[in-house]
Amino acid sequence: MKENKIYNCIELFAGSGGLGTGFLNAGFNIISANDIWEPAAKTYIANHPNVRYIVKDITDLTGNELLENTGYIKEDIDVIIGGPPCQGFSTLGKRFIDDPRNKLFREYVRIVDEISPSFFVMENVLGILSMEKGKVLENIIKAFNDIHYNVEYKILNAAEFGIPQQRERVIFIGTKTNKAILYPKETHTLNGAPNLEKALTLWEAISDLPKDSNLETIPYTSESKNNYQEAMRRNSIGITNHNTVFHNEKAKKMMKYIPVGKSVWDVQDKIPKELIPTSGYGNTYARLNPDEPGMTITRNFSCISSSRCIHPYANRGLTAREAARIQSYPDNYVFLGSKTDISIQIGNSVPPLLGEKIAYTIKEMLSN
Repeated sequence: MKENKIYNCIELFAGSGGLGTGFLNAGFNIISANDIWEPAAKTYIANHPNVRYIVKDITDLTGNELLENTGYIKEDIDVIIGGPPCQGFSTLGKRFIDDPRNKLFREYVRIVDEISPSFFVMENVLGILSMEKGKVLENIIKAFNDIHYNVEYKILNAAEFGIPQQRERVIFIGTKTNKAILYPKETHTLNGAPNLEKALTLWEAISDLPKDSNLETIPYTSESKNNYQEAMRRNSIGITNHNTVFHNEKAKKMMKYIPVGKSVWDVQDKIPKELIPTSGYGNTYARLNPDEPGMTITRNFSCISSSRCIHPYANRGLTAREAARIQSYPDNYVFLGSKTDISIQIGNSVPPLLGEKIAYTIKEMLSN
């Protein structure tokens, strides 16, 4: 039956595979993936050995190269996914699509045009909507219209889709078909909306993980406490990437004074002056609230001077595995590279569970 058809996908700016993992979990066949960054490629390949991953600057990559030696042709590709970095977006000077500062976005459009799938999915940060007073958004939509794609965009908050993290991202979906563009429907609520489940909390995500570890792999020391933890543990024989974060003695002493959900700045009058940081913002040196969804996971999740990332009960920043759990990566997903490499991989990812929800919607549009 048509509903059981396997749909084919190519992933650009793949990183360590958050969005791609979601599409794989939804039953898509990823033909090939591309990124320029070797550490992320090693992680992706270790977890998805059957995907052909090309480590190469996308400016030197062609659509044909993404299909070489795969046994597939352009007409077999149903969707292209990926999130080109937005740092270079500009509307100044030259025409938007020709401006060298927009190089990575331009290359994404070029590959989509070369392969011409029925759909594309492009993820980006919320700020892209207001860049240069909305001109960047206008030019993004025009660039895809120029290659004959109808485009819509929507802000999705991961917490409203069963992910224990408040993470808002803009999801662009484009199609060459005449079908109405659909987005996944929220399954969870942050404000008590009826007929939806309450958003998952940080502690519901990580409470079964040991507070401290200095081993590469450790066994589970407790049973899973809810369906989310059970899903994250599936097919995993132990916990990796859970090495305890190191902090100096001054930082450890300071963290002892910070209550749940508060920052060092909220309790300055209760802390010895020599332990108070010399600078920071209201959300820095702040302890996470276990009873709320986590804050957006960034590449600095282990750094306590970053935005709200101190463990709810331990005096340290988050471990890579805790951050991965909050991002909805399963426990059997192993991250490779240096500590910094792994932090960037996890912080830059689309939560796989959000990717999966988007993928099912794309599949629905393809199969109807």
